[in-house]
Amino acid sequence: MTTAYAQRRVAPAPPAPRRSPAGPVLAVLWGGAAAVMALWWHDTGSVVGTAGWLTGAGRIAGLLCGYACAVLVGLMARVPLLERRIGADRVTRWHAMAGRYTVCLLVAHVVLILLGYAAQDGFSFLDETLTVVLDYPEMLKATAGTVILVAVGIVSARAVRRRVSHEFWYYVHLLTYAAVFLSFGHQLALGSDFTGNRPAQAAWYALYLGVAALVGWFRILTPVRLNLRHRLRVDSVHREAPGVYSVVVRGRRLDEMGARPGQFLRWRFLTEGMRRTSTPYSLSAPPRPDLLRITVKALGDHSAAVPLLRPGTRVWAEGPYGALTADRQTSHKSLLIAGGVGITPLRALFETLPGAPGDVTLLYRARTVEDLALGGELEAVARWRGAKVLYALNGPHGRRPDLTAHSLRAAVPDLDNHDVYLCGPHDFARCLYEALRTAGVPDRRIHHESFEL
Repeated sequence: MTTAYAQRRVAPAPPAPRRSPAGPVLAVLWGGAAAVMALWWHDTGSVVGTAGWLTGAGRIAGLLCGYACAVLVGLMARVPLLERRIGADRVTRWHAMAGRYTVCLLVAHVVLILLGYAAQDGFSFLDETLTVVLDYPEMLKATAGTVILVAVGIVSARAVRRRVSHEFWYYVHLLTYAAVFLSFGHQLALGSDFTGNRPAQAAWYALYLGVAALVGWFRILTPVRLNLRHRLRVDSVHREAPGVYSVVVRGRRLDEMGARPGQFLRWRFLTEGMRRTSTPYSLSAPPRPDLLRITVKALGDHSAAVPLLRPGTRVWAEGPYGALTADRQTSHKSLLIAGGVGITPLRALFETLPGAPGDVTLLYRARTVEDLALGGELEAVARWRGAKVLYALNGPHGRRPDLTAHSLRAAVPDLDNHDVYLCGPHDFARCLYEALRTAGVPDRRIHHESFEL
């Protein structure tokens, strides 16, 4: 594998760093929430009595919940502007937070509206609930959508998600689309802010149809086009270290895919036991016109089945995604810190990051020498580009190496002048981030993607 991928390249000059659009995107999202509040304010006169206050609060929660549903779906439409410029990990965290807000707003809307109606009609809470669900238009569908959204929220809670399979969580999560569809009619039929308000109705339709178009284009049509065009198949599988395997995927005109070192794709191997799961794996080598490579550690059922893949197995891929690329570089010097299988995206960056001889350093943390996946390739790349490879291995009796601000500065004296690319397990990355900040590395120069939700 070393001769196939560790090819001598001329490292280009550092590009001008691209500003993340995260700030403007957040401003637009919060601006939309403000517009929703303005709609309620415009359509609301004086609020009188307990029933009025409860109903008014319920209307606010309902409007914001309807808006949050659209945002929730839009964030996971895999729009390239978000996935590649802001970062898939950050967008995923936004989605998780939006999901929590949505469920809370939904519960608040239901409870407050029913309490307000009950106080207004003089009914008990249970009687009012039955009347609303059974007699009001679009309410049976809205109730089904509510149950689905609450179920998705429960399954997505951290404590529950750790106890269910990824496949179960994924397919339950897909029911969010059904929940949003079922509740849409209720929003327009019973939302007093939309009744007779043509501009508000048109804006709500535009919001939901726009999000639906994003989902249809980027989650359905774009992957179909990619896979029909590139015809991906497994070319070979290679053992790199204990429990770590590389999969070489062959295809047509892969240079037109736009994949870059540091990015990942979502892979679905169309073979028995693996076709139902789409898993993100980073490219572990720079893309070639006919080959892509990923390197996988056996951590679960899906990754443990990777060594059994046969050449010729068809592959369904989506992407590329991720913002851990050379676009984040702000200095001509770079330090890459990898922990375990986190070496995969950094291996590709180590070969391609701009920098003169001596400007690029890789620090690789592993338990033992045998656990150093892709070590031969790293040494080869270091030789031809004049880079440095440092190893942090366990000492006698399994003692962990000391990766502190002091030891990092000793290894890289001008550390605060480096861009730092960091990839590894969550706890490892968190500790290294804190050490880097203590060592004086500015936050804007620490580049990391994490998928801990």
